[in-house]
Amino acid sequence: MNTFRLTISSPDGNKFQDDVVKLDVRGVEGELAVMAGHIPFVTSLVPCDCAIWTDEDTKKEAHTEGGLLTVDGDSATLIAGSFTFK
Repeated sequence: MNTFRLTISSPDGNKFQDDVVKLDVRGVEGELAVMAGHIPFVTSLVPCDCAIWTDEDTKKEAHTEGGLLTVDGDSATLIAGSFTFK
């Protein structure tokens, strides 16, 4: 599967930066799944549980209190007020 670069930052610093297969989060208009080659967009996130798929079989779970997600074809950046891995 194709990957994209995901960076997650909070006031405490960078929480995650690596190539991933998929990011599952909840935007203000509902659930989102971001994968490599996704069309560019920007959205606000609501407090939610997140899933970061580092490969097809490995999922890291986390919680965010909301934030801002920007996506372009080969990278995504999540700026969160707080971000905690479970």
